[in-house]
Formats: sequence, C-alpha cells, structure tokens
Amino acid sequence: MDTHISPDNTRLGEQTQLPHVSLAAAATKKMASDRKVHVFEEVSKHSATKDCWLIISGKVYDVSTFMDDHPGGDEVLLSATGKDATDDFEDIGHSDTAREMMEKYCIGELDVSTLPVKRVYIPPQQPHYNQDKTGDFVVKILQFLVPLLVLGFAFLVRQYTKKE
Repeated sequence: MDTHISPDNTRLGEQTQLPHVSLAAAATKKMASDRKVHVFEEVSKHSATKDCWLIISGKVYDVSTFMDDHPGGDEVLLSATGKDATDDFEDIGHSDTAREMMEKYCIGELDVSTLPVKRVYIPPQQPHYNQDKTGDFVVKILQFLVPLLVLGFAFLVRQYTKKE
C-alpha cells in the first residue's frame, strides 16, 4: 500500500483539522506574553489586608502595599475584593492622578470568561392599583361600621337615660 505524505505530515486526500482559535483567544495569548492573565478564582483568594488584589476594568491590581496609604482606608479596598470592583471604583470618581498611580500596582489582566455571571434582581411585578375597587372597599367598610356606630350610640343613650 502506497501512502503519500504531504509536507504537513498528513496523508494526501486526508483533511487536516486545525484547532479553532477565536480572535479573543489569540488576543489573550498575546496579552499573556506581555502580562500575566489571571483567573477569577485565583484573584478572589487574595482578600486580606496583607494580600489584597482588586479587579478593575479587566485588570488585576495587587494593592497590598497601598492599603495604609489609601485615603478611604483599607476597609474600602477589602470590601471590593472577590468581585469586579469596576463599578465601585468608577462611582467614587477617582482623579487622573489616582488612575495613573494605579498602573504601578497592575500585575496583569483578568480572564473575563472566568468571572461569575452577575445576577440581576428583578422585583416581582406589583398588582395594578385599581381605584374602582378601592372605592368599593370603602363602601363595604362603611356599610359595616355605620350600623355598629348607630348601635353603640343607642346603647350609650340608653345607659345615660337609665341612670337619671
């Protein structure tokens, strides 16, 4: 049996299956050569005063040495660990100087595919307020209370006239 081998080490006529690589995966690998790519589980383990990592805008920051110097105190930084702290960071309105200072604490990128799915709370739908039914309710209450008040008043009049 004659087998002809092509330059890519496959038999002629055989189809070569190349692994599917997305652009995002290729970009992640390129980033990996520049900076380390961290997974969420690894980053979330660093949540102590002496070992504190934050996730902000897809980057991982080791702020352990900055804990004592942070103007808001270390509690603010610790409360932002174990989650994507981008919203917390942006809500404060940090200055450009603070943003520049962050760069020296950056230790890599976050593999965003490892972030847990953010659950959005959707409150249950409230029943529609119907004014017509509210009016009916008031009428029913009055139909019950008016006779009771008349009976109570009659009882008081009888008691008052009986004593005299």
